[in-house]
Amino acid sequence: MSATSAIPDGAGLGGGEPCPSLVPDHLAAHTSCLALKIGQAIFRVMESQFAQFGLKIRHYSVLGTLVQPGPMSQQDLGTYLRIDPATMVTTIDDLEGMGLVARTRELRDRRRYVVSITPAGDDMLDRIDRFMDGFDAAHLADVTAAQRVQLHRLLNKLSVGSTLVSAFDVARSS
Repeated sequence: MSATSAIPDGAGLGGGEPCPSLVPDHLAAHTSCLALKIGQAIFRVMESQFAQFGLKIRHYSVLGTLVQPGPMSQQDLGTYLRIDPATMVTTIDDLEGMGLVARTRELRDRRRYVVSITPAGDDMLDRIDRFMDGFDAAHLADVTAAQRVQLHRLLNKLSVGSTLVSAFDVARSS
């Protein structure tokens, strides 16, 4: 590292070699900082590659949710995925315009819409799921397949545990 630069010698930003790490050492001492930066990197790469499907990650999230747990009201879908109402309306409009979801009035409350995945949406979800298998293998190749399974288990445990979920919901509402 030179005396005037925080970038290690032999590494560069922009035109030269990439920096050897996504996270500076001081921040990398904290698991949350590592998870944040890796999440940002994966999001950016994934979002750019989802363009081949004409979709964004939020579209994939909606399609995947409509398969399991299944059709749900537009409002409940937004709440479940923690997507704000305006973005949810736009996302459903996009998917409906592509024929990937159907939006129908709820029978018990005609003010609400129920969203369900269409056969074309199922086909698209299958295509994206196959793509994601390759994406994970390619972009997480710095760890072994067994380590990816372990990482997946740990991340899933955090995603269904009450601690982070509760903290996230509190932060979103403030």
